[in-house]
Amino acid sequence: MNAETRNDTFVVFDHVQKSYDGVSLVVKDLNLSIAKGEFLTMLGPSGSGKTTCLMMLAGFETATHGEISLDGRPINQVPPHKRGIGMVFQNYALFPHMTVGENLAFPLEVRGMGKDERETKIKRALDMVQMGAFANRRPAQLSGGQQQRIALARALVFDPKLVLMDEPLGALDKQLREHMQFEIKHLHESLGITVVYVTHDQGEALTMSDRIAVFNDGKIQQLAPPADLYERPDNSFVAGFIGENNKLPGVIEELNGDKALVRLTTGELIDATAVNAREKGLKTVVSIRPERVEFKPEMMPPGAHMIDAEVTEVIYMGDILRAVLKVAGSDGFVMKMRNTLGQTKLVPGQKIKVGWHPQDARALDP
Repeated sequence: MNAETRNDTFVVFDHVQKSYDGVSLVVKDLNLSIAKGEFLTMLGPSGSGKTTCLMMLAGFETATHGEISLDGRPINQVPPHKRGIGMVFQNYALFPHMTVGENLAFPLEVRGMGKDERETKIKRALDMVQMGAFANRRPAQLSGGQQQRIALARALVFDPKLVLMDEPLGALDKQLREHMQFEIKHLHESLGITVVYVTHDQGEALTMSDRIAVFNDGKIQQLAPPADLYERPDNSFVAGFIGENNKLPGVIEELNGDKALVRLTTGELIDATAVNAREKGLKTVVSIRPERVEFKPEMMPPGAHMIDAEVTEVIYMGDILRAVLKVAGSDGFVMKMRNTLGQTKLVPGQKIKVGWHPQDARALDP
């Protein structure tokens, strides 16, 4: 789903900036359109500006410059409680002195809804998150995962068209977090709501999103569907932040359209896709994903590069084997292999040749 090619744009950030001290910008000239029904994730390291963007959209922070619109109307001057937005936080933010049912009733009472309608909506919201039997419990009587389900139900109970989620699964253990990722995604699909989700967890972003905006230093570095981000990163930051990534430094020897011939620092010549390698003679870093590296000649695609490598470490990870290699002067070059029956055993100190298809090597900024 691409907001840029659709006319049902729902959220718009138009030249939005945010400064807390009047000097340095936490968010720098943000332009972003989000489609109705889209699941958009803002992903980035701490301090990259993603949470500030979410808080400006919620109304808890004010933009220093620029305009934020929701469903065609500017909302810069609209207070948070009048924006009709559901919010889910990492710390759940449930009222401890209220029962689950009372927690869910609160946003409905604020909106002046009658008792019968409130009870219908509360029951429906609790059923949505499989918590129908818990209406009379207090938050302290629930596990972390159950509290997060209630927080989610409270954000959905008044039928908002937009739900904002700020690191909502950060406090949960790995297995529960993964389970909740799928639940939230399925809820999004069944309800057709627009979700803006903030996380620093790349796996979470790849699993759940229609599109991901990768933030760094107050700017969007790349905005694309998950597969595009992973397979075709625009720059070294995105390549390094999304998934694991091998980097081989070198210099551009030749450029021909989107093809680059790169001389690595140890002298080997390799072909790569020129992404932001602009000029012959300039330094570059060639990015290659670990799962695209092969060492068996019969598995090599036609036109694959072969290069000398030495195994330094082999780590068993259950479904995959992770081999750390010395390649072209780089000590931390990683190759991932599926753990299949008859998989060739590698041992530290072993000399092998590794290879990859030239289209899987991307010449990026140094």
